[in-house]
Amino acid sequence: MATSHHHSLDASSPTDATSPRDTVSATDPGTPDGTRQLALEVLRELVGHPSADFHDGQFEAIEALVDGGRRALVVQRTGWGKSAVYFVASLLLRRRGAGPTLIVSPLLALMRDQVAAAARAGVRAVAINSANALEWDTVRQQLADDEVDVLLVSPERLTNPSFRENQLPELMRRTGLLVIDEAHCISDWGHDFRPDYRRIADLITELPDTVPVLATTATANSRVVHDIEEQLGADVLTIRGALGRDSLRLGVLALPDSRQRLGWLLTHLAELPGSGIIYTLTVSAAEDTARLLAGAGHEVLSYTGRTDPADRERAEQLLKDNKVKALVATSALGMGFDKPDLGFVVHLGAPSSPVAYYQQVGRAGRGAANADVLLLPGSEDRDIWQYFATASMPSEQKASAVLTALADAGAALSTVALEARVDLRRTPLELLLKVLAVDGAVERVGGGWRATGVPWTYDAERYSRIAEARVDEQDSMVIYQDTAGCRMEYITSVLDDETAHACGRCDNCAGVWFDSGISADATASAGETLSRAGGVVEPRLQWPSGMDRLGVAVKGKLKADELGSEGRILARLTDLGWGGALRGLFAAGAEDRAIDPEMLQACVQVLREWGGGNGRAPGWSGAGRPAAIIAMPSRSKPQLVDSLARGIAEIGRIPYLGSLDLAHGGPTGARGGNSAYRLAGVWDRLVVGPELAAALADVQGQPVMLVDDLVDSRWTVTVAGRALRQAGVGAVLPLVLGQAG
Repeated sequence: MATSHHHSLDASSPTDATSPRDTVSATDPGTPDGTRQLALEVLRELVGHPSADFHDGQFEAIEALVDGGRRALVVQRTGWGKSAVYFVASLLLRRRGAGPTLIVSPLLALMRDQVAAAARAGVRAVAINSANALEWDTVRQQLADDEVDVLLVSPERLTNPSFRENQLPELMRRTGLLVIDEAHCISDWGHDFRPDYRRIADLITELPDTVPVLATTATANSRVVHDIEEQLGADVLTIRGALGRDSLRLGVLALPDSRQRLGWLLTHLAELPGSGIIYTLTVSAAEDTARLLAGAGHEVLSYTGRTDPADRERAEQLLKDNKVKALVATSALGMGFDKPDLGFVVHLGAPSSPVAYYQQVGRAGRGAANADVLLLPGSEDRDIWQYFATASMPSEQKASAVLTALADAGAALSTVALEARVDLRRTPLELLLKVLAVDGAVERVGGGWRATGVPWTYDAERYSRIAEARVDEQDSMVIYQDTAGCRMEYITSVLDDETAHACGRCDNCAGVWFDSGISADATASAGETLSRAGGVVEPRLQWPSGMDRLGVAVKGKLKADELGSEGRILARLTDLGWGGALRGLFAAGAEDRAIDPEMLQACVQVLREWGGGNGRAPGWSGAGRPAAIIAMPSRSKPQLVDSLARGIAEIGRIPYLGSLDLAHGGPTGARGGNSAYRLAGVWDRLVVGPELAAALADVQGQPVMLVDDLVDSRWTVTVAGRALRQAGVGAVLPLVLGQAG
């Protein structure tokens, strides 16, 4: 019987089982037969099944590592039991006197599962990652006392200067086996741009040739496989199995809009087998969908990169215990989450590549005979793919600015200090620094980051190849949706599986297996949710640091007579409801036009709710009904902003006083820069002109409403509000159509 290690470890091993470390056998371990017998004994104790046996390829990989000291790449479908290979190999090597196994593992969820599974099986596994910093001293002592069989580290830890300088050299000297989990991440051609993973290539070259290396992944096409093989070195044993998943029943349901897709979920979620995952492409879509489903009585939780780590762990456990019907998740719940009986995976919007899609649907059906997988693609998918693709790629201009700033500083700069010197937000800045660090141009030290002086050139050809590969992957996902052939055969063939064949189960092979009907009540409920508008624009309270370097003499908190008030937006651009219409308005090349009457009415509804209060706070954010409407001057959408301001004024019977003026050529800079540069780009460029100043004489000390089209950093409305406050008005209440980000 071929029992998957993953499945069995999740079922608790008998508490009175002998530790694999203490197993004694008369078989000669120096022969292949002896190694196989020992390995089989260890496997059976690990999984708790006396008749368990290896899957095809599992022992071959173990033998190559243990007896051959080789470098191996295992490309096998999710649920095959890749962790069985490195756990068994680790214990056999430990019994031969080798040091602990070092596993580079990408996600905290995976680490939690692996450490817990290992402990139940008698393997002494510990982890070092951002979530358990308080345990690091204990782990270091355990390593020093040789009480660790397996150490899991995150790739991010490899860039930490203290770990790299103080722990890593000794660890590498003693390592008995290096394991790179989710190894597609070390390849340029992998679906995830993670520069931390590129550090691993340096680790491999530093290892003695006698130390075996194992790379594992479930999602690698031929290009990725060849790339990983090159990084592993000479004489790599690649064990590649069939990727087809007999337990999965794939399907695609194309529906015209978000209202229909959410309506389908409301209608049919309860019918889906067991518990599962509903994937979305954005955080706001996950949160909105979870809110809608929970409001309709479904037991669901959202799970995103914004979810608190403790809440993530709790949500994972509730799903594993079948105490929720589904987690509505972004890709934050992906690699490493293991629930053998996961019954379904539904996607609201398609991932950007077959690799990512296969990875996510592979969460289902690992320990069950049947699981349902349904894709509900969205018309906005390509826009979202493009956004994330461009956001993650380093820019030559930005890289040069970072290197220049570090060189000019002459000393290490913290990320916060560096952020004030280059026009980059924190997350892309940190990503770029990691890229530059891997290339040797910068290094992370105790005081932050410093330039090494190593010449650096932008590898335009490399990044162009990656961008082209991403476009090809996106096209493949569209073909997957439209194909009339077997869906499993298509997805596995795109991943270069030579054994790809028709599954006989998907909607194209066996006919549509899902009910495409949507109840009228569900459609109405989804439509009502999506038509709801309104979100809060929090006022800026603190000036960013480092403004003196940009010629703006402000610091600390905004003064009382500079502060704006809490405002409102119609929607975020990423929202499922009004977000789509707003994305169309602000898309590149979209013409400026008067506001759509339906959108204007939605804004009026936002104002009604804002003016009425919410039971906790009085209406109009406590400022009182606005005495006048003022527009923000817009260079790209003047007709849109003017028509919105005039429409609100007419419906609300509030005087419209016109707009602020642009000074010094108007705001500079582009959306997406960091806070300090965004403020510098609008400072003193939005002013109260003579005509508006005269009109404001009638509303001195009274609240006014400031109307704008799009808010991102919030510095535009802050600076405009400050100008109005200094002109003598009372509270400034921003009303904005859309919020980016």
